[in-house]
This record gives sequence, C-alpha cells and structure tokens, in this order.
Amino acid sequence: MSDDLVAFSIIIPFKTWSPDLDECLSHIGNLSSKSFEIILLPDDSLSLPEKYSGLPIEVLPTGEVNPAIKRDMAAKKAKGEFLAFIDDDAYPQSDWLDIAFDYFSKHPDAGAIGGPAITPKNDPFWARVSGAVFLSPVSGGNPERYVPCPPDKTVDDWPSVNLIVRKAAFLKAGGFDSQYWPGEDTLFCMKLIEQTGCKIVYVPELIVWHHRRPGLLKHLRQIGNYGLHRGFFAKKFPKTSRRLKYFIPSIWVCFLVVGMVLSMVSNLAGFLYLAGWTVYLITLGISWKDIRKYEPLNVALGAVPYIILTHIWYGTRFVMGLTKRELGSSLGR
Repeated sequence: MSDDLVAFSIIIPFKTWSPDLDECLSHIGNLSSKSFEIILLPDDSLSLPEKYSGLPIEVLPTGEVNPAIKRDMAAKKAKGEFLAFIDDDAYPQSDWLDIAFDYFSKHPDAGAIGGPAITPKNDPFWARVSGAVFLSPVSGGNPERYVPCPPDKTVDDWPSVNLIVRKAAFLKAGGFDSQYWPGEDTLFCMKLIEQTGCKIVYVPELIVWHHRRPGLLKHLRQIGNYGLHRGFFAKKFPKTSRRLKYFIPSIWVCFLVVGMVLSMVSNLAGFLYLAGWTVYLITLGISWKDIRKYEPLNVALGAVPYIILTHIWYGTRFVMGLTKRELGSSLGR
C-alpha cells in the first residue's frame, strides 16, 4: 500500500476527551501503515495535545447527537476510499489497516469487513469479567466478536467498534441514518447488504482491543440497552434480529417465573423446574470451560454470577423491547 495517498479515514465518535481516547490515538500513531486520516467527532470543540500534532487529525464538533449521526457527518468529509470505524474506548493492533487493505484488494465483492474486539489483559479485574461473559457461544452467543475465531466467514451483523467499509458502498447504502443507539450498526449492516449487494466478511486477524465496563451495574446497563433494542428490532426489523438465540434469555426468564409459581402447587412442575435448573447449570459449566481457554481461573469464576445476571436482565429487557411501539432517540449516554 502506498503511504502517499489517504486510503483510510479512521472515524471516532465520542462525547469528550478521555484517557481511553488518548490511548486510542497513541496506538493509531503506531500503525504500520500511514495511509490514513483521523476524523474526531466530539460534542464540542477541543484542543489536541501537542504530542498529536504530527498526526493527520481533523476535529469535527457535532453537538449532542448520537454516534450514528456523528459517523454520517464524518463520512461526508472523509477523503479515504475506506471508512474505518472504531470506538474511543478501543485501540487497533499495529497491522489493522494493512490487513484491511490486503483483504479488500483480494476480495472486490466485500463491501465491509469486521474483526474481533478483544478485552485488554491490563483491564481491571471486573472489566475482564464483563468481557469474559461473551467468550462462550453458550453464555454470549457470538464469541468471534471478542476473540479471533478462524476462518473468515460472511456475516450480516457486525458491531461498529471494529468495522471497515468501502466508502462507495457506505454512501450507496445511505450511511447509518439512524436514530437508534445501540443497534445502529445492526440496521446499517442490513441496509448495506440489501441496497448494495456487497458482502460483510468477518476477518479474525483484523484486531482491535476494547475496554469493557468496569463494574456490575455498568455491565448490566449496557446489556439492558442491548436487550431492549434487540427486542424492539425483533419486532420492527426481523430479518436479522428475529432469531431464536436472541429469544432464549427471555424464554429462560419466563421459565424461572412461571416455574417457580407452578412448582409450589405441583410436584411434577417442581421436578421439571429442578430439571431446568440442572440443564442450565450444565450450560454454565460449558461456558466456564470455554472462558478458561482465554482467561485465568479467577476471571472465569467471577464470570459465572455475571452470566446468570446477564441472561436474566437481557431477557427481561428484550421482552420490554418487544412491547415498545417506538424507541426514542438516544445520544449514547
């Protein structure tokens, strides 16, 4: 790849300056490819630290709007052939853009590629526990989003924390153009496939590192937002959201409530309730075994109660999303 031209526009939406953003920019400055520009999208104007004066950064204050709107604003200004989306609390591996350029060059039918967002090993203990919840297909559903899981494969839904899109395909699809957050990336991926005919490909070598929520309440708040929006999307945008795996936590919550009541009046119901819990405990054991492939014993043990609460809260919020007529615009706060 020639470093004389801008191949990539790295787009970072955020509210205000933070240590995480500082870390993100430091790693971007260490990318092996220099064929990029950076577009920062804060709510208000800011002054960059002197150490970033050598980076090709444009600051585009947006006001208090959601991340989808920020990214669309950046795309209109972007000079690159590819739009590289990353969050301000994430940072890329040094070969991030090299891998992307190589893949796009060899696969002209790929409109977008995405890769895993790995929890940094230096994250605080409870943040690593939060990330560990998603490392098993049993507990989290999509471990390939959090660790490299070869081989490459076509996907139809990928989070924007690590998503690189051909600018031409992005504009043809109409950008994010969404009032929703989170979930804006789900709708964008659906539009990209439907309106351009392009593929979205999971590339396990395309790595960024993503900090997790550092405590249980923040973890559950994030999970609850995901559940609420996925439940609403299952009703309004069923093509990629009305899938059995998204309903399973809600089915489990219904089982817990109804089973507890019925077990008080029926011995058979009590037996079935106990059997259900036995099966669930076995799945927790499978999840724990999967997590141990990537995390030490103490993190895996801490993840067990997190998994239980995650399933209950996600399932509850998913049902709430199903009952919503509409979701109000969110600023991602």
